[in-house]
Formats: sequence, C-alpha cells, structure tokens
Amino acid sequence: MICLGIESTAHTFGIGIIRFEYNPHNNHITPTTIQILANCKASFTSKKAGMIPSQVADHHVDVCDTIIMQALQKANLKLKDIDLISYSASPGIGHTLRIGAMVARSLALKLKMHKLNVPVAPVNHCIAHLEIGRLLTKAKDPILLYVSGANTQVISYEAGKYRIIGETLDIGIGNFLDTLARELNLGFPGGPKIQELAKNGKKLIELPYSIKGMDMNFGGLLTYLKQLINQPGFFDEYTIEDLCFSVQETVFALMTEVAERALAHCDKNELLLGGGVACNTRLQEMCAIMCKERGAACYILPNEYNVDNGAMIAWLGILEHSAGNYITLRTNAIKNAKKIAIDPYLRTDEVEIKYR
Repeated sequence: MICLGIESTAHTFGIGIIRFEYNPHNNHITPTTIQILANCKASFTSKKAGMIPSQVADHHVDVCDTIIMQALQKANLKLKDIDLISYSASPGIGHTLRIGAMVARSLALKLKMHKLNVPVAPVNHCIAHLEIGRLLTKAKDPILLYVSGANTQVISYEAGKYRIIGETLDIGIGNFLDTLARELNLGFPGGPKIQELAKNGKKLIELPYSIKGMDMNFGGLLTYLKQLINQPGFFDEYTIEDLCFSVQETVFALMTEVAERALAHCDKNELLLGGGVACNTRLQEMCAIMCKERGAACYILPNEYNVDNGAMIAWLGILEHSAGNYITLRTNAIKNAKKIAIDPYLRTDEVEIKYR
C-alpha cells in the first residue's frame, strides 16, 4: 500500500509518500516493509517580516500542485496509485491547516470519481514529529524534546497518551528566535541565521534564565533583549555575534536542563530531538553531552525529518489507519468529505494513542 501525507501547519507545505505493508497476522505495521519514496516541500520566507497567516496560506495554494507533482514523479507513481491519504489536522495556523485539509479533501474526491475509495487519516503534527523519530532511529521509549516554531514541549509516552511533562508557558522557542531575528533585521526564518552568527560570538552576555519547575518561559527574555538591543552603546561593547551566541547558550542550556530532569523523573534513558529548532548543531551538542554524562542515548534525525515535512505525516497516517482512525468517502462522499476538517488547538496530550 502507498500513503500520501500532506503537511501544512505553518510555513511549510510538504508532500511525503511512503510505501508500506501490514502484517497479515495482527494488522500491525511491519517496519521492515516501510520505504520513504518521496519527501518534497516548499517553505514560505520573508526578508523583513515574519509569517502573516493569509500570505502563508496564499503561498501554500500557489505551490501545492507543484509539490504534489514533484513527489509523485520522484516516487515514480500516479495519483491513482495512492491507497491512503493523511494530512496534518492539528495543531497549527488555521489559515494554513485549511489548505492541507482542502488538498486532502480534493484528492480524495478526485479519486472517488475514478471509483477509488481512498481513506483519509487526520493526524496530529506534534505526534508526527515523535513517530518519525521512533521510525528512523533505534529509540523505543524516549523522552522527546520537541522544539519548533510554536511548540516547545518535553513529552513522554505513558498509559495510552503522549504526556507533556514540561513546556513553554508563553511562546515557542522557534517563534522566540524568529522574533529576535526580526528585531535584528535578519528576516524569516531567523533561527538558522542566528545559529551562523553565534558561531563567531566571543563574549557571553549574562541573560535572564527562566525555568519554573519543568516549564520554560521565553517572553520575558525577549522583552529584555529588545530593551538591550535599543540601549545606547550596547553594540559598541558587544557584537551581534556575541548577542546571538549568548542567546543560544542561555535558551539551549535551559531546554537541556529540563530534558535531563525529564529523563530522571520518568526513569528513561533515551532522548529524541524533534522539530525545526532541533536542526541547531549547538542544541544537538548540548543534549549529546548531557546524555553521555548520564549514560543515556541521544537520537538526532537528519534535518530533512526535523523540519516540518510530509513524510512524517504519511507515517503517522499509516499508524492511525492501522488503528482504524480514518475517514472514508465510500458512501455519501460530499457529506463525508466535510469530516476532513481541522482542529488548530488540539494539544499533544489530548490525542488517544490506539496503535501502540
């Protein structure tokens, strides 16, 4: 069977295609039969502003046909070869989630016209990051340090759900870095540019370090940094490289500390990094050092699967399908197509995990 996954939670529109087989004896996925055939994407960027939801939605509309065709061509398939469609239904920006749902609905209806009743599986974007990590690494029951634009969560699987045992109390780490980058006129996305500048930083600036139990807080630090940047004479004493270096050292140390506490509290010995900010080599280095010191395994994915991507949506769609969580247009296609909807505010710990 072949699954096409659609990612559209934020600035990335992605299409992933995975070939898979079910174990005929227990209806579960047999990992040895999984093959990622394509993972294509296009991301919204801006030289000055950040993400304006309507503009990002327009971007997704403009590129969706092209990315679908690229993925099908790379996989050497036609649309009629698709057996399952999955899409990111939650959480995310409502404007962009609707584009992904619209594409899923349109493809399912088009295939229905050709007498092909292809099921559609809505999936949770945050859980997709975790599951693609479990698929592509040796991690069995890890703590997930999930760090992306809007999300900063420390997650552990317990009793049928992914539990959030620590998270940001205000803004996600990715949004924090992007907002700081805009203040420094670095454009969007800003995280990679801050990482490059930080490599040449020489002076460590003492910055607020905010942890509240297992939770993190970045809003106050952002306000402090805005005041610091506009302070007369600041850039006479420090460079922009010093500032970026100091920011990374502070916020990544904070997140690594919470991740270590989670390993201890949950009595686990595997840490998995996920999300776009997990591409940052300094964060990877900090987590690897921490895990080595406490005798734990640290798993880091290739950047292609850390950033938002369609392959992770396809994979979670396969898992949800194996548990019977999908929509079919077999009868009353138009009415059932309306069930292919979105839930922008659904949290990771509100999803019941039936496939584990």
